[in-house]
Amino acid sequence: MRKSIAIDMDGVMADVEAQIITYYEKQYGKKLTKKDLEGAVERQLFPEENALLNILHTPGFFRTLPVMENAIETIQNLMTDFDVYIVSAAMEFPLSLKEKYDWLEEHFPFISWKNIVLCGDKSIINTDFMIDDHSKNLDYFKGTPIMFHAFHNIHENHHKRVNNWNEVATLMQEYV
Repeated sequence: MRKSIAIDMDGVMADVEAQIITYYEKQYGKKLTKKDLEGAVERQLFPEENALLNILHTPGFFRTLPVMENAIETIQNLMTDFDVYIVSAAMEFPLSLKEKYDWLEEHFPFISWKNIVLCGDKSIINTDFMIDDHSKNLDYFKGTPIMFHAFHNIHENHHKRVNNWNEVATLMQEYV
């Protein structure tokens, strides 16, 4: 029987860090780098009150996210040996629901709509593996959790960690 993988979008397939930096500079006129964000708590990233929420509620934010390097090729290859599901929390930011679906259609057209789960709470997910950048989604996951590196999780080490899609490809070969 084929094993299954749930893959998060934001911060895993889509480079949210780069997008936040771009939008922050556009909206607040201050230039940052990914290094500047390392170790920061998401809701306290910026000195301006609600800056992150304002950015995340901006129309087009989720639709224009850059694709993580090697994500497309790696996910296509994983689909040879695994049932792959894209699982993304999309209810907190209502604009993101359609934008995320359209983004997937553009960048990952080989993923069937049947394999896309846009939800509010990922605790319902029951796959063999979950690749996510948030502990809150991995801590109670019943399968094998895999933490994808992000600025907000650099001090967390209680899950198997991958830093990029090349490491995902190498790790998942162990389970084929």
